[in-house]
Amino acid sequence: MTDPLPWPSRTDRLIYDELDSTMAEAARIAPDLSRPTWIMARRQTEGRGRRGRRWLAPEGHFAATYVYRPRATAPEAALRSFFAANAVFEALALKVDRDRLALKWPNDVLLDGGKVAGILLESVGTPAGLDWLAIGIGVNLVKAPSPIRDAAFPPVGLEEQGGDPVAPEEFLSYLASNIETEERLFDEMGFAPIRENWLRRAARLGEVITARTAREEFTGRFETVDEAGQLVLETPKGQVRIPAADVYF
Repeated sequence: MTDPLPWPSRTDRLIYDELDSTMAEAARIAPDLSRPTWIMARRQTEGRGRRGRRWLAPEGHFAATYVYRPRATAPEAALRSFFAANAVFEALALKVDRDRLALKWPNDVLLDGGKVAGILLESVGTPAGLDWLAIGIGVNLVKAPSPIRDAAFPPVGLEEQGGDPVAPEEFLSYLASNIETEERLFDEMGFAPIRENWLRRAARLGEVITARTAREEFTGRFETVDEAGQLVLETPKGQVRIPAADVYF
């Protein structure tokens, strides 16, 4: 097929009819990786999301992983979930009114308040430097998978919500171009512009939300995301900064 956008010249791509998991394949090829590589599967049988949750990706939906060797510490690598979210947002905005999209901390994209996309980061290395980083991205391009339904954020599909149809391969071209742009911005200017763009699209910024960690629950006004990517809440007991949690509103 002809790419709708020029494919990044320094990036490879591998497209499979079926894989267990694009993240698992990224881990398998990473030790011998010579160039940044996108791995896409038309069908994914054992996809996973954050905290080991299952991620369903039936045919027609988008399941892909970008694996590469960034020059980054582990904390710097974690911030790349924000530029990945910005890239997914912009790719979806080509097919649906951008005012219907929002970014949910730490790594989901919402359409009409439902979850249309999720992002997962995995890496190998030391805190001082990474051997490789994999950014997994799943997008419901057609309709929401069934029978999984999250009570707080039910999954939705782009096409079933009235968005323009888009094939996974076409979406990959949009996303690869956007990721290249975001990576360049991050390398040249740091996290500040990435953070600023993310906050402009943030769901419920300035409103009261709840963040649940493995041990605690915090409810307060969503003030911002700080320079380390932490969620900042103003609670009745004062300001708290949360590095990882599930968010509800």
